[in-house]
Amino acid sequence: MAHLTDQEIASKATIRPIGEIAEKAGIPDEALELYGKYKAKVDIKNLDGNADDSKLVLVTAMNPTPAGEGKSTVTVGLADAFNQLDQKVMVALREPSLGPVMGIKGGATGGGYAQVLPMEEINLHFNGDLHAITAANNTLSALIDNHIHQGNELNIDQRRITWKRVVDINDRELRNVVVGLGGPTQGVPRQDGFDITVASEIMAVLCLATDLMDLKERIGKIVFGYTFDKKPVTVGELGVEGALTLLLKEAIKPNLVQTMEGTPALIHGGPFANIAHGCNSIIATNTARKLSDIVVTECGFGSDLGGEKFMDIKARFGGFKPDAIVLVATIRALKMNGGVAKTELGNENVEALKSGIVNLEKHIENARKFGVEPVVALNDFVTDSDAERNFVLDWCKERNVKVALTQVWEKGGKGGIDLAKEVLAALETENNFKHLYEDELPIAEKIEKIVTEVYGGDGVIFTDKAKRQLKEIEDNGWGHFPVCMAKTQYSLSDDPKKLGRPTGFTVTVRELIAKTGAGFVVALTGDIMTMPGLPKVPSANAMDVKEDGTSTGLF
Repeated sequence: MAHLTDQEIASKATIRPIGEIAEKAGIPDEALELYGKYKAKVDIKNLDGNADDSKLVLVTAMNPTPAGEGKSTVTVGLADAFNQLDQKVMVALREPSLGPVMGIKGGATGGGYAQVLPMEEINLHFNGDLHAITAANNTLSALIDNHIHQGNELNIDQRRITWKRVVDINDRELRNVVVGLGGPTQGVPRQDGFDITVASEIMAVLCLATDLMDLKERIGKIVFGYTFDKKPVTVGELGVEGALTLLLKEAIKPNLVQTMEGTPALIHGGPFANIAHGCNSIIATNTARKLSDIVVTECGFGSDLGGEKFMDIKARFGGFKPDAIVLVATIRALKMNGGVAKTELGNENVEALKSGIVNLEKHIENARKFGVEPVVALNDFVTDSDAERNFVLDWCKERNVKVALTQVWEKGGKGGIDLAKEVLAALETENNFKHLYEDELPIAEKIEKIVTEVYGGDGVIFTDKAKRQLKEIEDNGWGHFPVCMAKTQYSLSDDPKKLGRPTGFTVTVRELIAKTGAGFVVALTGDIMTMPGLPKVPSANAMDVKEDGTSTGLF
């Protein structure tokens, strides 16, 4: 019998009025702003509670396959399992981007019987946050170009504008464009380009701000370009940080929804993890910490990307730490890291598991490097065999690694009870969390430390362009910023074809970009693009809408 799709499962679920979910979470009426029957925003000014009384569980993963390994599914299912165990719990997730929704990766609402609802509305537009970020970003672009057109009082060099326009869809045609053509009345011609919205610095500052005024201050610090004498120019000097913040005053409020089992969920912010910092907003995480005893949150891709960035960027700025780390592993990802082709992942292959499990081993070491003992969640798939499951479970137990077979896609919270019990035990144990590096370490040494300790590489090669940018960053006083690595998610190295646990490699940093509002430096490696392209057959090809307004083909 054919399995139901995630969308079909979601359509049959009982969804409760959002007021009931708010009451369960302890959110008072004056803090609740309804967006229809099943969604709301939370006004954090009207909330009480002490975030320090809560335990924070971070869900990360090994290196994934192109199809993803169900990290959001495990995150949701684990929260539902805690709920079944009568724990006061909330889940905090990122918002989906239309890029992967219409492209190849799919949505970000979990799957099977471990989903957040309403999945269709969350995956399509949601409460308008990404549109607001897009509008704020592009308003800044318009204001920059207008300033130059109207006389350029700030002496901005249009050849050195680093700020790009954005759109929240994969559109390779927009990576490099020319604007201002058509004569003197149409503006000043210059080269420009588009990033995807979730790579925008506006997204980063929204996710790292602690409140509205902090957001405004961060926006004012954004450097969007340089003068003819190569001095940085900020949004504050342009005098428009107030207007941009105004466009974001609703978007900064976290969004309340629910899981299929009625667990309160906050979904807010959505930076990519391979080109941005890959975590939901600090505001949403801290709001959940105020309202619950346990918060389950996730970060994008593996511990080498979203995991490291959670520890060294989000936790640093948020002033909290993970009390437990869950590492999601799948047999198919282990086999792919052991050399099995994507088309052959459904076939039993224990020998490939033996080869590929070194990837999981490195991610376990990474969690320990930050001072936290991880719990491995072996996310079960219908193609897995008993022999394969037993191999992974035994491998973990032989090495004293906490592990639980997790079947939340099929069984919801019930399928995550064993994992929840392992995590509860971990929460009772004090950890020794620490950042990988201190603020004072020079940027080049921070990158070297990430590459050698987290990726397992031999070192870093900086291109001549990156070396010049490194000096500019230090000269401008930004050397204390943490680093946000832009790297392929499929490998521990910067080469997506080097699977497993590669050794003897170096990572080439081709470009460095200071995100002064966010407060970090982006290091671009490999062929990572800040504007992805669509695949040959996009997911959009399977989507449709019926006469009554119901949709089809959403995963």
